Amino acid sequence: MGKLTDTVIGYLDDSEEPLFTQKPPLRLNLDTRTIPDGDHVLRVEAWDLRGHKGIHKIPFTVRNGPAITVQGLGDNEVVDGQIALTISAYGGGGEENWEPSQAETPAPVPTWAWVLLIFIITWAMYYAVMYWKPEKSVADSPTYQMSEVVQVVPAASLPT
Repeated sequence: MGKLTDTVIGYLDDSEEPLFTQKPPLRLNLDTRTIPDGDHVLRVEAWDLRGHKGIHKIPFTVRNGPAITVQGLGDNEVVDGQIALTISAYGGGGEENWEPSQAETPAPVPTWAWVLLIFIITWAMYYAVMYWKPEKSVADSPTYQMSEVVQVVPAASLPT
């Protein structure tokens, strides 16, 4: 193989059978549909004119199958009792009538969103109470007017 001075050879994982053998520079399409899902390494070998071998390894992951998400159980968690799990699997890559809702993984509303909502509602209520100035016709209505202030006199100060 040391005599190959103008050839690039590519191997998949530890295979002895070349995936491609071409002269550089080359362009090719790697069809991952023929490769099983999982971790793989593309090993590219080339030689210079003096017979020195160069190797370049590129690790990659193939995932042509459906994507799977699991909620309720994480990697390496210690658990006990019953656990509620939500499992979603979706592919949709080659389906003609694929529904995007199949790819949605239900998740609760994050805490920061609830805090932000409560803050906005509180601010709006404060603003409404402090700065609401009704029109004169509304302000003069009996419903809106404050009742007259009645002065309470202690019984000891009343004339007998």
